[in-house]
Amino acid sequence: MSFKPATWPRRLRSQEWYAGTSRDTIYHRGWMKNQGYPDDLFDGRPVIGILNTWSDLTPCNGHLRELAEKVKAGIWEAGGFPVEVPVFSASENTFRPTAMMFRNLAALSIEEQMRGQPIDGAVLLVGCDKTTPSLLMAAASTDLPSIVVTGGPMLNGYFHGERIGSGTHLWKFSEAVKAGDMTQEDFLEAEQSMSRSSGSCNTMGTASSMASMAEALGMALSGNAAIPAVDSRRRVMAQLSGRRIVQMVKDDLKPSDIMTRHAFENAVRTNGAIGGSTNAVVHLLAIAGRVGVDFTLDDWDRCGRDVATIVNLMPSGKYLMEEFFYAGGLPVVLRHLGDAGLLHKDALTVSGTAIWDEVRNAVNHNTDVILPVDRALTQQGGIAVVKGNLAPNGAVLKPSAASPHLLSHRGRAVVFEDIDDYKARINDDALDIDETCVMVLKNCGPRGYPGMAEVGNMGLPPKVLKKGITDMIRISDARMSGTAYGTVVLHTSPEAAAGGPLAVVRNGDMIELDVPNRRLHLDIPDHELDARLKEWRPSVETPQSGYAWLHQAHVEGADTGADLDFLKGCRGAPVGKDSH
Repeated sequence: MSFKPATWPRRLRSQEWYAGTSRDTIYHRGWMKNQGYPDDLFDGRPVIGILNTWSDLTPCNGHLRELAEKVKAGIWEAGGFPVEVPVFSASENTFRPTAMMFRNLAALSIEEQMRGQPIDGAVLLVGCDKTTPSLLMAAASTDLPSIVVTGGPMLNGYFHGERIGSGTHLWKFSEAVKAGDMTQEDFLEAEQSMSRSSGSCNTMGTASSMASMAEALGMALSGNAAIPAVDSRRRVMAQLSGRRIVQMVKDDLKPSDIMTRHAFENAVRTNGAIGGSTNAVVHLLAIAGRVGVDFTLDDWDRCGRDVATIVNLMPSGKYLMEEFFYAGGLPVVLRHLGDAGLLHKDALTVSGTAIWDEVRNAVNHNTDVILPVDRALTQQGGIAVVKGNLAPNGAVLKPSAASPHLLSHRGRAVVFEDIDDYKARINDDALDIDETCVMVLKNCGPRGYPGMAEVGNMGLPPKVLKKGITDMIRISDARMSGTAYGTVVLHTSPEAAAGGPLAVVRNGDMIELDVPNRRLHLDIPDHELDARLKEWRPSVETPQSGYAWLHQAHVEGADTGADLDFLKGCRGAPVGKDSH
């Protein structure tokens, strides 16, 4: 840790709008004063933008307006000037074809809001899956002092005395209905029990994983990730973060000071230890690309391969985020990583101190929730990156959520050309498939869907489910919900819509998955694969206008973060010309 705080006081960027007696300065101040702000608020104190992803159509973030008031209180207390700014909220629940398509658009729009408005620092008020990475990407691109405040997970769900997790049990119960093990009436009753409070997913899904990634990267105060949304300590965390961002602006403590290569390595190891979402892969790669850190898919495998999954949470384990918080939360996991020599202890955080200083005294209050290593869910819990002639640029799998007996398997391919083909055929008893087969789904990647939807955890055919089989190998260029489980190979790159080898897999081809040796192989001769690729023609329709056209024309592969090619790199926050 080598950060040296800037001198204070000094002139901040907001003064380019508010300082002086020119016509333009009076114009900017005068309009702000119609809200009742006194003149001395424009005296050069830090102006802090609270970038709020609240939306009625983003249920995970439905309580963020209340949380914003606590952030404001903290900013006022520390001598700052808070301004709440509504920003693009890419809701996982409602956006079609997929929120992932709009992560980059959100990041682009928020980046320009940060750069084009009179703020000196930002509080990133987030929760739902894509809101956390999109705001972190924007902050990385502008490099303005920023701090993450997540909305927190919802409380545990319960159904007929059973602990149920948001998302995880949705997939489980849906399969049970298809298998004839659960009635539709019970499924509808369970619906009422899944989401019983404000907050994001209560499993270690993408929202909780990305909250943990923000904390492990050093971009949130210690302990932020796991506090339940309705716990009073979540509001305290928001207020303390409001206080902290003011001092960060005074010190000029920026995302580039915090999100270093060591920070990303800490985050990858943390993701392995918590059994985090595969979605964290594309998001961290994209954030690294924005902040200018050379971080690759191979780094994910290198850093995470030998990390044991010790957090016993769904979808990998049996508990939920509420218990994780009571057990001590992410600081306990970070302390474990530090004790095991798997944490860069000197990595800087938004607190202005090293990450180890914040977690060295963390106490584990429940060793059945945060397990000792000798009782880990899996000894190699990091994201596994597999490569081969079927995935030259890589594909990913979450070992902690997979079936051990399928991690080394060779089976016959049953191919679905796209998601519509899958939906049309999967429930047909005439489908030639059994549990030894490998299900292959094409054209669901960043270009193909478009947007790379969470359809990779394909439901199994009823004829297999009725045998009592609950898992099969599934391979696609899609993503999987962080709440889902199974032996699912995702993010296969290059994707089918870009002419990757996945595009030319045929029914009956033999496919070998060898996770221990990180291999994914299509068992056909090289000359036949080359011939098929030469004959391949795109089947995905190309949009002719609008954001869909822009996205498809410029989105990169999942192996580099699925960002838009022209948005990579840090562009800073220079003050533009005045508008008059």
